[in-house]
Amino acid sequence: MDYTTTDLSVGLSCPVSLNNYKQVLLAHGGGGKLTHQLIQTMFAAQFSNELLSPLHDGAIFSVNGTRLAFSTDSFVVNPIFFPGGTIGDLAVNGTVNDLAMCGATPLYLSVAFIIEEGMMMEDLWRVVLSMKKAADRAGVALITGDTKVVDRGKGDKIFINTSGVGMMKDGVNMNPTNARSGDVVILSGPIAVHGIAIMSVREGLEFETEICSDTAPLNGLVEDMLKAGTDVHVLRDPTRGGVASALNEIAESADIGILIREEHIPVPDEVRGACEILGLDPLYVANEGKLVAMVPQTSAQAILSAMRSHPLGKHATIIGEVVAEHPGTVLMKTRVGGTRVVDMLSGEQLPRIC
Repeated sequence: MDYTTTDLSVGLSCPVSLNNYKQVLLAHGGGGKLTHQLIQTMFAAQFSNELLSPLHDGAIFSVNGTRLAFSTDSFVVNPIFFPGGTIGDLAVNGTVNDLAMCGATPLYLSVAFIIEEGMMMEDLWRVVLSMKKAADRAGVALITGDTKVVDRGKGDKIFINTSGVGMMKDGVNMNPTNARSGDVVILSGPIAVHGIAIMSVREGLEFETEICSDTAPLNGLVEDMLKAGTDVHVLRDPTRGGVASALNEIAESADIGILIREEHIPVPDEVRGACEILGLDPLYVANEGKLVAMVPQTSAQAILSAMRSHPLGKHATIIGEVVAEHPGTVLMKTRVGGTRVVDMLSGEQLPRIC
């Protein structure tokens, strides 16, 4: 058959099926290779525009000369209550942090609840109170929203969507493509805590000390960083897919290489032990109160000092640098002196983590 440009079947064929996935998998939501592939081939290709193309944590645009950031996120974490947090404060903090990663001051949020019939009112009230407390802590207001209820058995207690608007700071230009050779890579604190807090509940794991989620609003920490040096090139919160996936996304966007050092990456002993029990790599486990920054060498010490003066950055450390070699690839110097590729997550380690 001679297919021409008037044959609509060509344009309507699904590009993702070319990769032999005829159905959506949990791994398509895991923040790794399949998520990246789904976004690029299914969504970004169809909705392409200059505001979307950076594929940042939010879109940055101007309205009558005022620079704003806008972001949206949905939360389906299971269980909805976990050590250190709830789906409610996770939803508020998640969108606040996405705006902060754009270099914006978060101002207003919307919230949409999808509630399953039969959810206990007491549990819903607990979620709402946690959202209120998180919004107050972050200094944002929930100003609009929506509520839907689905049939019993057609949901999982509650799903939440939050969207947010923030004001961009003068002189700040945060973009994944800004990473430059010679930049240092700063991590704000110990990794993999949120993911293991969730899994400890799911798997019934007990530790000498309880592992609590690190869910927290990072806008205050970012504000202190930008006061110390507005030339921060990249900020990213390593949520789904962990630090490894976040670094790979930046390396690909900026077409640069990244070299990190395993001995400099902080992982709490109890978290490392849990990862060994569960067969997980901490680099790929989700975080909800940490950030990765790429900053010029000349500003690194000032920014690092500012971070360590903030409660959420007191354990901040330099874990590596941006290099001109191996563009698009993340390498890690191991504790034993070898070097390995830190690839993007190819499957789903921890579903329903946020």
